[in-house]
Amino acid sequence: MGTATDNLAAAEIIAAPLGRLADSIDSVCLQLQANGAMGIAMIDAAALETIERSFGREAHRVVSERLSATVVDACDSVLAADDLIVAGAVGHDEVFVFFFRDRVDDVFYRESLEQIAGRISRKISDAGNRIVYPYMRTLPSFPVGSAFAIHNPGISEERQIREAVERARSDAELSARVAQRQRARQFLDVVLAENVETLYEPIVNVTTREVIGWEALTRGPWDTDLYSPDALFNMGEETGLTYELDCLCRRNALRGARGLSPGKLLFLNCLPTSIHDPAFRGDVLKRTLEELRLRPSDVVFEISEKESIDNFEIFREARDYYGELGFKVALDDTGVAYGSLEAVMELSPDFIKVDMTLVRGIDTDPPRQELLRALNSVAASIHASVIAEGIETSEELATIQSLGIAYGQGYLFGRPAPLRRSV
Repeated sequence: MGTATDNLAAAEIIAAPLGRLADSIDSVCLQLQANGAMGIAMIDAAALETIERSFGREAHRVVSERLSATVVDACDSVLAADDLIVAGAVGHDEVFVFFFRDRVDDVFYRESLEQIAGRISRKISDAGNRIVYPYMRTLPSFPVGSAFAIHNPGISEERQIREAVERARSDAELSARVAQRQRARQFLDVVLAENVETLYEPIVNVTTREVIGWEALTRGPWDTDLYSPDALFNMGEETGLTYELDCLCRRNALRGARGLSPGKLLFLNCLPTSIHDPAFRGDVLKRTLEELRLRPSDVVFEISEKESIDNFEIFREARDYYGELGFKVALDDTGVAYGSLEAVMELSPDFIKVDMTLVRGIDTDPPRQELLRALNSVAASIHASVIAEGIETSEELATIQSLGIAYGQGYLFGRPAPLRRSV
């Protein structure tokens, strides 16, 4: 095992971008010969390709170095002076840790190597989205596998290394499939048991601070990886149960809003395809609302901009159908790209909810102020009201007010919490 000095040296080396395995192959061959064996921990970082394609090579470099630093942190107590941490082949997002221990150290190869792989996986999970922030909201999957090779003098070291690397890749793939199955089972349990909670975030008149309504926000079991709505709906897509999850979230949100104070609005997130839910149509829906002491005019359906742009016709069908019943519609997560303005004009919602990425720090960003001013003007032309999301400071609030935005929500006004029901 390495000394503390060895560990520090290894960590300092990784402060720079990783070298490539191909450039270190001669050293790996020599170490395999000298020790008679070697171990490999492999981290599959293929998910980082999305960041490079969406945000460019510099963003990819930054996130790759964060991941590498996390791997070093996980291994620092076991790295020896000759151990090696390298990136995979050019064009492949992989990190390899090569451990060189004497062939007689059978405990390391039988037990410790797999434990180290598990430690790396846990360390990455504990780091969470700090590795990929701000390019991804949630941490993608980084499967970890392990393998070892016992030196065979009758076969080239290069071939033995390649075969060991492939075994580590296969082990990582197996780990990913097992983890996926466990997540799917956990998610199915949540859906079948309806084990979700609805919290309500206030939406206010930014001038009077009067609460005009509440947005219903779904959370999974608090002590699990499914707590966040992003994690829930990602699993919904992965398992093909997005529709069932959407129905569950709406049912739970409505039940939690029983007896909502008169004159207050309930903003309900839903997919455009909710129109096809038999429990959310016609007389069935009216009876549900009556039992909960709610009226159609109390409910605003929030549909995200992306889902709306992808489904203009379905959105319009849902808007017209529910509009005739007395419901209102909000276009959620609205930005200011051409697609956003197109969606606003095409869909004519009752409310336009401006995404927090446009609102955050707007008091010091004149260009975004002008963009939001323009969006508010477009909203006025179609008789829609703008709601600014994510207001956290009094300076942001003052700017929103100066731009003529009527409504807002964010931690400045209150965090999501269970709704206080009227009696």
